[in-house]
Order: sequence, then structure tokens, then C-alpha cells
Amino acid sequence: MRLFVVMFLVSILPVLLLGWVLLGTAEEVQMENSTQEMQSQALILANQLSAANYMENPNNQAMDKVIEQIADIWGARIQIIDRNFRVISDTYVVDVGKYNISEKVMKCWNGHASSSFDEEKHFIAFTQPILTETSISRQFTAVTAEGGFQNNILKEETTGEVVRGVILVTVDIQARQGFLVLLREKGILLEIAVFFLLIPVILFLVTWLLKPFKTLAMEINQAADGDLRDKVNVRNYAETDRISDSFNRTLSRLQMLDESRQEFVSNVSHELKTPITSIRVLADSLMSMENAPLELYQEFMRDISEEIDRESKIIDDLLSLVRLDKKTGALNITRMNINELMELILKRLRPIAKRSNIELLFESFRPVTADIDEVKLTLAVSNLVENAIKYNVKSGWVKLSLNADSKFFYIKISDSGCGIPEDAQGHIFERFYRVDKARSRETGGTGLGLSITKTIVQLHRGAIKVYSKEREGTTFVVRIPLVYIKE
Repeated sequence: MRLFVVMFLVSILPVLLLGWVLLGTAEEVQMENSTQEMQSQALILANQLSAANYMENPNNQAMDKVIEQIADIWGARIQIIDRNFRVISDTYVVDVGKYNISEKVMKCWNGHASSSFDEEKHFIAFTQPILTETSISRQFTAVTAEGGFQNNILKEETTGEVVRGVILVTVDIQARQGFLVLLREKGILLEIAVFFLLIPVILFLVTWLLKPFKTLAMEINQAADGDLRDKVNVRNYAETDRISDSFNRTLSRLQMLDESRQEFVSNVSHELKTPITSIRVLADSLMSMENAPLELYQEFMRDISEEIDRESKIIDDLLSLVRLDKKTGALNITRMNINELMELILKRLRPIAKRSNIELLFESFRPVTADIDEVKLTLAVSNLVENAIKYNVKSGWVKLSLNADSKFFYIKISDSGCGIPEDAQGHIFERFYRVDKARSRETGGTGLGLSITKTIVQLHRGAIKVYSKEREGTTFVVRIPLVYIKE
């Protein structure tokens, strides 16, 4: 309906505007033509009045009839005014003998005709001067062919034209607008016809134009109902083409998320089930043994305790992920000295590194103070440093570097470990993903540490990248804004 209204207005307004402009132009043209025609006739009348010496002898019945006939033809009022500004002839009779000293009459005595249009009273008034040529007689002596003189010869010479009177014509334009009235009526009929013709045409166009969008909406609704298998393919317009491409990318992302969710549920089930299965096997083994030595019982109980600890760690990591994903617990942002925080993290992890004979190094390029959540950022950095220690070579090293610019601070964690295969680098932040599953279980990893780390960094409006080559080590670079800005 909105599109129909817009298209109808866009279509009908130019028609109305064009009709208004054409009607106004026709009125102006007719007024101009009528004025020129009447002024030409008035000039002829002025010449006739001048030739008949009407200004000196206004009692000329023949000229009075001519004036009345012209006034009847024009539907006008004609006044003849002499040099004393007295009206000597008036087709309405009422002003004969009176004086007319209006501005138009005064200007006409300079010998120039003028015209004016009164829109309120709807009449045209114009003036025409009545000009008479003046001449003088001169006496001179002429020389004859015989060489004699001939005296007293008179000759008349024309000296110019003098305004003897003024013709003032007043015409009621409403009486001359029959053509304009007819044109206006025809224009209104044409506009009504266009109005009723546009309605079905625009309805058809709107239906035709919106059909691809309705198809697009229907296919999107099918996806909203849960059918994520079919791609949207509406290519009628460039707009629907772009919408289809954008929605298909969103649909692919939703499919990936759905598959990731299913895989996550499967991985959670597997990860939680594995320790329980181990505990049950150990418990069944103990129960099936008769008169087992105390040392064996103690060994089995230690294994059961380790599996319980592993189960507890998996559950704790899962709960951490759930809390981070919900993002309901807002970050506890405080202004902190990042240099001191990094030194504290390394201090806590040195015992773990010492057991594996791993050297921990810290390099700081400048003092850094930023807005962070101390607990969450400590967890993220600890995960990265602890992974670098666990997946390192014997007598290796782990280096943590801290730097900053005007907007961000950067934490770079490098190690001398075995590196990450190139095909696995795009998956290491996925939940429960392990590059080396056997070694991960040996070191007690749950496959959730890097996923937790990435979520924490993103909550800080930051980013994390990995650079690694096999047998050459791995480097993680974390970038976090110095000033935290809430959404």
C-alpha cells in the first residue's frame, strides 16, 4: 500500500503540475495576444480620429458609431480624453465632461502607449495616444530659368507629431475567457481520466514489482521455521540478488552453528562419559578382586581420584563457557597496571614451568595501564602460558611480551614447542578440539581452554591470532583496547 501511494503520487503530481503550467501559459498567451490585437486596433482608431479632426470637433457622429462598434466587438469601454484631461467621449456615457488625470493617461501624453492587468478586478486597461502631424509655411524667392527672380512662393514643411488626445480602453477579461474556460474543463476531464487510468496500472506494477520480494519473504520464512537446507535464490533484481547472497551467508553460518552445537553436545557427552567409564571399570575391577593387596587398592583409588578430578575440571570449564556465552555477567572493569598483572601471572606459573625445566621470560617495552576485568584476563593469559608450557619441548622456553600503542595493548606469547599444523590452526579455538588427542589427555587438557580464552578476549572488544610452524614453535598475539567502551 505504501508503494502504491508513493507511485500514485509520483505519477499524478507531474500531471497536475503540467496541467497547471499549461493552463497558466495559455492564459498568459491569450492575454498577450488579445492586448496586442486591441492595441493594433486602437492605433488604427487613433489614426482615424486624427484624420477626422475628432479632438477639435468631437460631435462627429460617424466616428462615434465607429467607437461604439469597436467597443461592442471588444466588450470594452472606450474613453477619448483631450489635452485638458477632459473626457470628450465615453461609450458608457457616464464620464463625459469629467476629468481623468490617472497615471496611465498622464504617461500617455509623452507619446507612448501602455497597458496594465488588474488580477483582482480581472480587467485590462491600455492607452493609445492620438497623434497629429504639425507643419509650418515658409516664404522664399525662386530663381527662374531666364535668370530672373520669382518672389512670394509658399511651402509647407512637416515639423513632427503632437499628441492631441488619449484613447483609454478598459476590457473585462472574464468576458473574453471562453476559450480558457473550455480548456480548463477539458483539462479537468483529462486529469480525471488519467487518475482512474493510473489506479489499475499502478496496482499491476506494484504487484509485479513486489512479487520477487514476496517470494524472498516466503523462502526466508521457511528458513525461520527451521528448514535450513534450501538456499534462497531470488535473482530478479540487483537488490534481491544482494539480499539472497547475504541471507545465504547467514544461512550457512546458521548451519555451521547448528552443526557446531550438535558436535558440541556430542563432544560434551563423550568427554563426560570417558572419565565415568574409566571410574566404573576401575571400580568393577576392584570389586571382582578377592584378597587384593593394599597397594593395588591404593593404586586403583588414585586412578579413580584422578578421573574424578578430570571430570570436575571439564565441568568447571563448561560452566565457565556457559557464563561467558550468556554475557549476562558484565565484566568487572577496573583500571589496572598490565605490567604488574603479567608478572604476577608468570610468578604463579613458574612452579609448573620449573617441573618441566621450561624457562619463563618476560619482556616489557613500556608501562601499560588499561581497563580490564582482572579475573577473566588472568584466566585467558594463564591458559595461553600454561598451554605453551605443556606443549613444549624439554628444556624449552616461553616468552611473554607486552607492548602498546595509542589505542591498544598487545600481549605476545611465544614458545619453542612443536608447533601447530597449518590445517589445524583454523580449528584450535573450537570447543573440545585437540591437535594431538593422546598428548592432550596425558597433560590433562579438556579442549576448552583456547575457546574460553578467545571468548574472554572478545568480551574485552579485543582479538587473538595464532602464528605457528611445525617444529618451530607457536606465537599467540592478543590485542585489547586500552579503554573499554560499553555497547
